[in-house]
Amino acid sequence: MDQLATQLEKNALGLTESTIMGVAGTAPVFSISATSATLMASVGALAPASLLYCGLIMLGVTFAYMHLNRLETNAGASYAWVSAIFGRTLGFLAGWALLVASAVFMVSGTVPAADATLALIAPAYVNNTAVVSLVASFWLILVSAVIIKGVKLTSYVQVVLTVIEFAIVLIILVAALWQYAHHPAHTLHWSDFAITQFNPHLFATGALTALFFYWGWDVTANLNEETRNGGLVAGLGSLFAMLIIMALFVLFAVVTLMVLSDSEIQSANTNVVLAIAEKIFPAPWSYLAVLAVMFSTLGTLETSIVQFTRTMFAQARDGMLNPRYAKLHSAWHTPWIATLVIAGFGLVLLIGAAGVPTVNEIIQDSVDTIGFQASFYYGLACFASAWMIWRSQNKTPIKVMLFLLWPLGSGLFLWVIGIISLPSFNLTGKIFAVGGVLIGLLPFWLNRHHRRKLVGAENMRLL
Repeated sequence: MDQLATQLEKNALGLTESTIMGVAGTAPVFSISATSATLMASVGALAPASLLYCGLIMLGVTFAYMHLNRLETNAGASYAWVSAIFGRTLGFLAGWALLVASAVFMVSGTVPAADATLALIAPAYVNNTAVVSLVASFWLILVSAVIIKGVKLTSYVQVVLTVIEFAIVLIILVAALWQYAHHPAHTLHWSDFAITQFNPHLFATGALTALFFYWGWDVTANLNEETRNGGLVAGLGSLFAMLIIMALFVLFAVVTLMVLSDSEIQSANTNVVLAIAEKIFPAPWSYLAVLAVMFSTLGTLETSIVQFTRTMFAQARDGMLNPRYAKLHSAWHTPWIATLVIAGFGLVLLIGAAGVPTVNEIIQDSVDTIGFQASFYYGLACFASAWMIWRSQNKTPIKVMLFLLWPLGSGLFLWVIGIISLPSFNLTGKIFAVGGVLIGLLPFWLNRHHRRKLVGAENMRLL
């Protein structure tokens, strides 16, 4: 294979595209719509504060990624960094956890997109999980085809989806504030943002759900090899994306409490954004919210596939997985085999999801699994950043604060939250959460044995 066929496309993305990819990776409107009711059922009027403080914790992860990305620009991101600092076993499991989270999101990302599609064109089938799974499969195949075609096309599609999504969200926010600022359903006070309003149990209760809100911004790091001056720009894209989504999540939580009563929030369930739009706009204009949810889920589906394929590509390139997954398309320079793998796995999961009684149950299991996997590999990256600064001879107060203390605190918090939340998962959630990580040891050991055989054969040849 020639040199061009073994490298991802260089300099395809700039800071704007990187930031947009990071924002879209969190599925802003979908996250708000699907999980706001769950968060508010847990912490009530403290939901905006919960999102703010969990956002600050996630900023610690962002700073860790910025630091590690400057040290090594690698599409494997957390996998590559943890491998270099803590060894191949932990590094492989960090990458594997991302693969599992991204694979699970093939269901929780495509199902809401299909749900929104049917709400627009065939409302009678919205609660039919078999039809929802069929439409979800269509979207999965279409998005996968775009990603195989090239990272530049992928970024163009992402820009269009995100701009439309944010335009709709901005209209909803402005209209909601205009109509309900003087007679809100819930009256909020600045004291509701005080950390003293939380006790440890209350804070932990909402933290895993809040983590799902923020998961996905790190796609910018997985695209660092395809970004101009990726060591710097991909890190800045992560930071800008985090600041944007923090502001959006906190503001939308405030607006949700202003517009909807407790009973309306619970009745809305996974359609909070639509419930707000229906109170503000007459039909059919309220269905702009459905369109925003659909674009949001399609956008983050795209970024999840990108994260999966770049991580698998990097692991295969290093010999940690079968080398076939590192094969790039000769013209488009994309890991097309890895893309087919995640698309195929997603289709299998969607077939299984067709037998689940309700769409809400599918989403809840996915939220639990992704939150656990994300807390695991984000935490490892935080510890890696802290360790590098600890061993560095060039410590400054700013570096110690941003790249050691803040990430260390974030990583410890994420691991504690992941562990104490596990007993609350149902059986499916527990199997995917814990089993998803542990099953990664099987391909790790198989490929290690294969590498040893190759090294042994090469040594014999030299003798």
